[in-house]
Amino acid sequence: MLTAKKREQQVVESEIGRRIKATRINKKLTLEQLAKKTGFTRGYLSRIEKSEKSPPLSTLGTIALALGMTISYLVGEGGRRTSIALVKKGERPFLARKGAALDYSYEAVAHTFPNKRVEPFILTLPLKPRKKTIHQHEDEEILFVLEGTMKFLHGDREYIVEAGDSVYFDSSVPHFGESVGEKEAECFMVIDTPSPKEGRLNP
Repeated sequence: MLTAKKREQQVVESEIGRRIKATRINKKLTLEQLAKKTGFTRGYLSRIEKSEKSPPLSTLGTIALALGMTISYLVGEGGRRTSIALVKKGERPFLARKGAALDYSYEAVAHTFPNKRVEPFILTLPLKPRKKTIHQHEDEEILFVLEGTMKFLHGDREYIVEAGDSVYFDSSVPHFGESVGEKEAECFMVIDTPSPKEGRLNP
């Protein structure tokens, strides 16, 4: 259950959808064009823009790259360029997926530093997810388990990752993580994503 503090930190998902739509329109892209650039269907993108679908970080990364933005911008990063950003524990924007069963949640830990070369988050994995969503996207990623135990699938291999352990992996290989044991696993996650200038998607 979310604490009052977490509720205050929660980023309203409709704001993410609005930012995606506003950026798309500002760049004079139709949903069909964005669908072609990302590989997602027009209907799926429309549901995200209307906040009817909560996209995982890998999906946000693909959309952000196609729009020439960062994930952090879509979730509300700071706009002024800086050489350092201190984000206190109680200031992290909290994002939680909606639905009948909570899937995973994540907190942005460097949202006040614009145009980052990497995207860091605190990820909390569910104990018994109703749906195992396999993720696959370009570049590399690291997961460092802070608390609990994570079962991690990478390709056709399965790993048990405990508190203090980490996995660094090629995220273009299908992957999925979930908590095992009696408590949710909390991980520090860093996604290496290409900057808009280094984007690998076709125009």
